[in-house]
Amino acid sequence: MTKSSWPSYLELYESKELDERVERAKSLISPCRLCPHECGVDRVNGELGICATGSKAWVSSFSPHFGEERPLVGSGGSGTIFFTSCNLLCLFCQNEDISHGKLGRFVEAVELGGMMIRLQSSGCHNINFVTPTHQVFQILEALVIAVRAGLNLPIVYNTGGYDSVETLKILDGIVDIYMPDFKFMCKKTAEKITTARNYGERAKEAIKEMHRQVGDLVIEKGVAKRGLLVRHLVLPEGLADTRDIMRFLAKEISKDTYVNIMSQYYPSHRAWDFSPLDRRISMTEYLEATQIAREEGIWRFDK
Repeated sequence: MTKSSWPSYLELYESKELDERVERAKSLISPCRLCPHECGVDRVNGELGICATGSKAWVSSFSPHFGEERPLVGSGGSGTIFFTSCNLLCLFCQNEDISHGKLGRFVEAVELGGMMIRLQSSGCHNINFVTPTHQVFQILEALVIAVRAGLNLPIVYNTGGYDSVETLKILDGIVDIYMPDFKFMCKKTAEKITTARNYGERAKEAIKEMHRQVGDLVIEKGVAKRGLLVRHLVLPEGLADTRDIMRFLAKEISKDTYVNIMSQYYPSHRAWDFSPLDRRISMTEYLEATQIAREEGIWRFDK
């Protein structure tokens, strides 16, 4: 591997800038303003906010994953590390055992770094941090250790979309591929379904910053190398605000934005108690969503 083809975080490591980013991220958890909730708790000294996470990494599982988006999977899989808990806690969460049930264990930075190395050794194309928003400090602390041990894969930041621009700026030059959800725009929907009434506005700010850093998705030989990939889960009766989101992406981000329009919604966790979230979407609803994307100018999408 030539130096010019390195992930940029390797250059930050060599210049000691990566160590400085770790310290900047640590400062954001005491008092905590790592995500837009800005709970203000002192996580370094054990106080817990909405995500119920302290200063240690909280990991549910890690493994090569072949069910992610095609550009991430390639032939070797995406090296996923699933982090426990979440800052959104959606009532329809399809990983409820991890986010709400807190399935996982606390690990030291050296162990988390070792997970990255094991995924690289298994042939994965990238390291895919799933639900990383509330554990950015822990990730960066472990990344330094992993780089020292030889990590050189692209980093994927696989997030629910409720991210602070201040935190994202710390990740500039570290994350190669941003993969945020954009769930919905409506404040009333967000307030009913998540812990974040201002989700839509904050997701727009975050996605703008992500795109500023990495641009449109670049794919080489079928595998993503760098860029933005947006996930959008179609919900029953238009609750996902698909047209507003696709219009935003086309007009304020790029018509070349790569979007995964997802059809796999099913009632989970507490969704059975809230109509119309108590049913799957119809094929008609899904096809309408893909047609809306085309009408708004988005042409580059998985389905």
